[in-house]
Amino acid sequence: MSDFQLSCCSAADLSEAYFKERDIIYLSFHFELDGKDYPDDLGKTISAAELFRRMDAGSTTKTSQVTINEYTDYFRGVLSDGRDLLHVTLSSGLSGTYNSAMIAKEIVEEEYPDRKIFVLDSLAASSGFGLLVDKLADMRDAGIGIEEVYQWGEEHKLNLHHWFFSTDLTYYIRGGRVSRTAGAIGTMLNICPLLNVDFEGHLIPREKVRTKKKVLRRTVEKMLQFADDGKDYSGRVFISHSLCEEDARELLRMVEEKFPKIDGPIHLFSIGATIGSHTGPGTVALFFWGSKRTD
Repeated sequence: MSDFQLSCCSAADLSEAYFKERDIIYLSFHFELDGKDYPDDLGKTISAAELFRRMDAGSTTKTSQVTINEYTDYFRGVLSDGRDLLHVTLSSGLSGTYNSAMIAKEIVEEEYPDRKIFVLDSLAASSGFGLLVDKLADMRDAGIGIEEVYQWGEEHKLNLHHWFFSTDLTYYIRGGRVSRTAGAIGTMLNICPLLNVDFEGHLIPREKVRTKKKVLRRTVEKMLQFADDGKDYSGRVFISHSLCEEDARELLRMVEEKFPKIDGPIHLFSIGATIGSHTGPGTVALFFWGSKRTD
C-alpha cells in the first residue's frame, strides 16, 4: 500500500468501479434537480441517463460545490487514519472548490502537524480531470512519493487536452456560452460547436462546425494536431458523453483507427451531474496527453 491517499471529487467523471480499481477516493459535489438536492455520487442516487432524460424533458438543474466544512471533515478522515493526502480539485476556472479545499487544508494542517496534505488545482474537468488523476495513480503505484507526484501534476497538468462538441445547444445557450441568437441560427444550420479547456481552466468555444459527421472528424484532427507523437500517440485516452453513447462510440472507433499505439483500451464514461447540469445531453468529450496548453 502507498503511504499516501490519492483523492479527487466526483466531477472527475470516472465510474465507481474505476475509482475502486485505481484506489482513488472521491468527494461528491451537489446538484439540484427541480429544486430537490442530490449528491453527485456517480449516478448511484440518480443515474446519468435519468438525469439527462429529465433535463431533456424540461427539468431545471443547479450545482453547488463542496463546502469548506465538508472538505475539512473529509480531509480529517484520511489524515486520522495515519496517511498523507494528495487531493486534486475541479478546475479553478470553472468552480471555487479549489479555494475551499485550500482553506480546509490550512485548518486541518494545524490539527495534524505530522501529516502531509497537498491540494492540486487540475485546471481540468470531467474525464480529463479523471485522466490526470489516473496518471497520478500510476506514479503512486510505481512507488513515487507524494511530493514528487504533486510536483509532476503541477508541471504537467496543462499537457492534458480536452476537446468536445455538442449536438444540442440548449444548455450552452442557457449557460451563456452561446448567445440566444447564435444558438437559434446554429440549431437551424445544424452547427455543432467544438470547444476546449484553455490554460486557465476555462471552457472556450473554438470552432463552429456544421454537421455531426464533420465535428467528429474535426475532433480527431485536433488530437492529431496536439497529441504527443501525433499518430504514434501511446498514452491513454478517455472519452465521456451525456446521453449520446452512439456518438461517443463512433468517436472511439475513429480514434482507435487513427492512433493504433494507444495505451490499452479507450475508456468510455458518462458525464456526471456536476458537469452535465451545464452541458446537458448531447455532449461528447475526448481527452488525451499532448503539447502544453498555452492559450
